[in-house]
Amino acid sequence: MENKNILVVEDEQDIAELIRLHLVDRGHRVTVARDGFNGKKLALLRDWDLIILDLRLPGVDGLDICREIRSTACYVPILMLTSKSSELDRVLGLELGADDYVTKPFSVLELMARVKAIFRRTGTHSDQAAASQHRLRIGELDIDPATRSASIGGKSVDLTAKEFDLLLHFARNPGRVYRRSELLDGVWGYGHDGYEHTVNSHINRLRAKIEADSANPEYIVTVWGVGYKLHAPRSASLS
Repeated sequence: MENKNILVVEDEQDIAELIRLHLVDRGHRVTVARDGFNGKKLALLRDWDLIILDLRLPGVDGLDICREIRSTACYVPILMLTSKSSELDRVLGLELGADDYVTKPFSVLELMARVKAIFRRTGTHSDQAAASQHRLRIGELDIDPATRSASIGGKSVDLTAKEFDLLLHFARNPGRVYRRSELLDGVWGYGHDGYEHTVNSHINRLRAKIEADSANPEYIVTVWGVGYKLHAPRSASLS
């Protein structure tokens, strides 16, 4: 888990330097941006293994940076830094596709634990993806893990990174019923307890994109009192 390229976007100099020193001590390469303009520019300019992003920044807000990053095809983990009072920011950040959050003031040990957990989780996902790159077809829904693309009835579906991860998670286990907490753990990972509404909002957006009638879904169906599952027609197959 060493030698990762990490971007830290944090305007408070003491906090930014503290994070940088501890990450460098663990063998990572760290770049620091002190405002939203430079943070956004650097975030979109190169490939990063992780972006640690403060949500309250001068210039460009961290939520806008998160939104811009998730609008690109290249996926990079995002760890948000928020204040204890900014519950709305945390919810919005998670729904925009942030992978985890730490509230200020935080302990360095907690932050490093979150960083380590993100790298462990993304490494596991990479290993799973390498071992299972075959396309999945479920009814008219076609999913290609190798290119992280999906189509329905031959028409491309524009999905965010987290929407695709959620759809792929369902598609690899068609018919299995997932509780919201299980989806949070399997798709979002560590640090999202209590954010089941994030699952609901992503389910609603997925339905709007892949269902002919999102009010009467055929693919992602609700199992009342339990959670959700991906309905697998008899034509479901792997290729």
